[in-house]
Amino acid sequence: MQKSYKWVSLLTTIGMGLVLLMGALVTKTESGRGCGDDWPLCNGKFIPAYTIESMIEYSHRAVSGLVGILVLAAAIYTYKLLRHSGEAKLFAYSALFFTVLQAILGAMAVVWPTSDAVLALHFGFSLVAFAATLLLTIGVWKDEFSGDKTVGKLGTVSRKFRNTVWLVTGYSYVVVYIGAFVRHTESSGGCLGWPLCNGEVVPELSGATGIAFAHRIAAAILFLAIAYIAFRANRTYADIPFIRTSARWALTLAGLQVISGALIVYALGTDWYLFAALLHVILIACLFGILCDLCVRVRRMAAG
Repeated sequence: MQKSYKWVSLLTTIGMGLVLLMGALVTKTESGRGCGDDWPLCNGKFIPAYTIESMIEYSHRAVSGLVGILVLAAAIYTYKLLRHSGEAKLFAYSALFFTVLQAILGAMAVVWPTSDAVLALHFGFSLVAFAATLLLTIGVWKDEFSGDKTVGKLGTVSRKFRNTVWLVTGYSYVVVYIGAFVRHTESSGGCLGWPLCNGEVVPELSGATGIAFAHRIAAAILFLAIAYIAFRANRTYADIPFIRTSARWALTLAGLQVISGALIVYALGTDWYLFAALLHVILIACLFGILCDLCVRVRRMAAG
């Protein structure tokens, strides 16, 4: 495999992670209107005015543009070197598609009024693009797209376990979307206190409180589902180290995600709020990436 291809794929994954983080920074600092209604210019200028909001928003645009070029380069490399691999093409072309899609949504959000539901999709699509670049990078660096069907097949898992991993990963995306919706509707303060919500086990399910509480319940269910996967992996597939290790990492990250969510609640109105919010995004990206990689592994190893 060409060394340049490996480095392009790695830089693309790092860049997509940075785009995710900067997008969350734009939302949390309310810098989305930092460039007014102009796109791709910023307040009618190529170089924006030196305000915090405009620089945050414009930096996000600039990094997204550079990463978009890297994603395109990775897709071209994949076509030239790995056109025989359906997996490699799926990851590379999916990354390109969702990168373009999230850029279009971002531009639409600037130029025209956009609902919070659509803005939440912007983060969701960026997360899918990040996961796709991560899977491509792992495959390229481990030379898993060589065409050898035994690559990565270190054992066999049941179709039931495979389907469970897929279902939980799909559900995790729903939880991510709800979390993004919480951010864009500014509903983080809807549930004060943790683990209780406004001092109640089940609060009044309306407005910001209902949105924030729904996210908490969804996140709790996700944690339990990942705990079940980790239990099954440790008990049934102890002879497959990768499955067991990945499941444990997923459970650890799910637990840290819950803790970081609690930190966001307690940090509301303090200087630590932005740090807690960005940490939450990093943990979400890592968790979703591990779950997606686990999906690929169990697909290759599923019986039948």
